Amino acid sequence: MHKLKRVLNVNNNYDKIANSYDFLSRMVFGRAQVNAQIHQLKYLPTRGNILIVGGGTGWILEEIAKIHPSGLNITYVEVSAKMILLSMKRNTHDNEVTFYRDSIENFESNCRFDAILTPFLFDNFSTQTAEMVFKKLNLLLINQGVWLMVDFTLKHGSIWWKQVFLKLMYQFFRILSNVETKTLVDTEVYFDHCKYKIIAVSFYFGRFIKAIVYLK
Repeated sequence: MHKLKRVLNVNNNYDKIANSYDFLSRMVFGRAQVNAQIHQLKYLPTRGNILIVGGGTGWILEEIAKIHPSGLNITYVEVSAKMILLSMKRNTHDNEVTFYRDSIENFESNCRFDAILTPFLFDNFSTQTAEMVFKKLNLLLINQGVWLMVDFTLKHGSIWWKQVFLKLMYQFFRILSNVETKTLVDTEVYFDHCKYKIIAVSFYFGRFIKAIVYLK
């Protein structure tokens, strides 16, 4: 069952490239961005409340449904109206999905979540916004909940080509999507400060993409 709530105009909005986003991603990164997320899904609970922030076109909903076709209440927060419309067409089987067209900065919920997914979310934010978003999500995640984190990193392997790549990416997305930052935020310090335990780490695309499963 699908439900849609809230409509706001906000930054970091990918409306202009929503219909071609997956194609552009796969053209540049191949299956790396997809695999980084799919390989984490085995850590999701079989039942419970799941929060997905910045899920894009929603293909991840179908991948989740392949593993858990029922038993999940999924809250899907996405800033792009066009991305939401694409996501609502996905086959989620018997999982209940509530869509919020909202920024995570504005999102509010009385629900506590068993798992949180933030695929390529924090690379959109300034340091100030990233810290605020982390604190909000940390409060929404239950103790012993899992946080599936996927994003770009400059900390591992060769750096020079990643810096060039990242600069070009930010220039492109600032023009099309009004992304608020030009640099990556080191989110690992937030998790370390809150004593999260790392239960899985994987690297993709020449160690430019890092996928971490955290346990709170």
